[in-house]
Amino acid sequence: MKRSTRSMIGMMVFLAVAPVAPRAATSTGCGNTGLTSGTYTMVDPGSGIARTFRVHVPTGYNKINPAPLVAIFHGWGGNENEFLGNKTVTSLANQRGYILVAPRGLGSGSPDFSNNSWSFRGSTTGLDGDGLNPAVLPDTNAICDASITPDYSYPSCNTIKANTCSWTQCRTDDVSFAVALVQHIEANLCVDTAKVFATGGSNGGMFTWELGQDPRSAPTFRAIAPLIGLPHRGYLDAQGKYPEDLPVLVITGTMDNVVPPGAWNNPSYTTTSNGNDRYYYTGATAITQRWAEAHGCNVTGNAVSFNDGSQKTDCRTYCSGDTGWPRVLDCRARMGHSYGLSWSWKLILDFFDAHSQ
Repeated sequence: MKRSTRSMIGMMVFLAVAPVAPRAATSTGCGNTGLTSGTYTMVDPGSGIARTFRVHVPTGYNKINPAPLVAIFHGWGGNENEFLGNKTVTSLANQRGYILVAPRGLGSGSPDFSNNSWSFRGSTTGLDGDGLNPAVLPDTNAICDASITPDYSYPSCNTIKANTCSWTQCRTDDVSFAVALVQHIEANLCVDTAKVFATGGSNGGMFTWELGQDPRSAPTFRAIAPLIGLPHRGYLDAQGKYPEDLPVLVITGTMDNVVPPGAWNNPSYTTTSNGNDRYYYTGATAITQRWAEAHGCNVTGNAVSFNDGSQKTDCRTYCSGDTGWPRVLDCRARMGHSYGLSWSWKLILDFFDAHSQ
């Protein structure tokens, strides 16, 4: 069944005034003086490295009333200010009562070096073995192929054959750090632990997929929303279970030449090149269909549109839920490799709000 643009928007408005959610699950930080909006450091218990993060506490926050939390992961080379420095992000968080936490990734050298990024397991093998992508000739099993990526720009791919992380920093385990960071926020602020979400852009979006699949982190989050970040080639073959009850919204750009989503209904891998290097990704259709399968849903998505007046977004919905919102939502806007936060952030929070019920 197809929904019109009007029905999609109407559904969003309806959900904004939905019945009161079940009683909040309070964190240990409720009642504490805790943190205020600002930039902090914490020692990652897994690595012993001091990590930087920024917190936004919404106006109207009350230390005895649990608030939802969104963990936000910046793109490659970014920092904790990439999202939290955006007025749309903080303004909507204030309106809806969301606590935001944005950590800084590690660089290729000492902490706080340039080219900050996130490590994740989904791309460690570089294998796919599908033979489906005619754009990659030959369709090899490699993410980092020394013959066609001699100048791979990501710092940990400088020595391709020896690299085991393929695309990102290999210095520490960012999945365990992300979980520890959420726990740190829950211990210092009053968080509704049943309403903890994750999103990220570009490299941070790729990392968000990993948080949703890794059994150490997936139970922490109620829903995830990767933004212009798709898993690297090899993610679908990675060890780990796709969550059966973790909703996902993915937003990509149809004009994105950095992380292309691929064509609708094409389950193949995608590739792009900057002239020197070639990069391989799991296509948006492939990953959302796999996620839908995990939810026990039909992998043929229904077409819908969203238009907020400034940006028209075409989507495929999978797994309609009790909220009226699908549990798996693949949205593609006519844009390049940009976040489009003036409209995408509202869509992300609408999705999180809907799956808070």
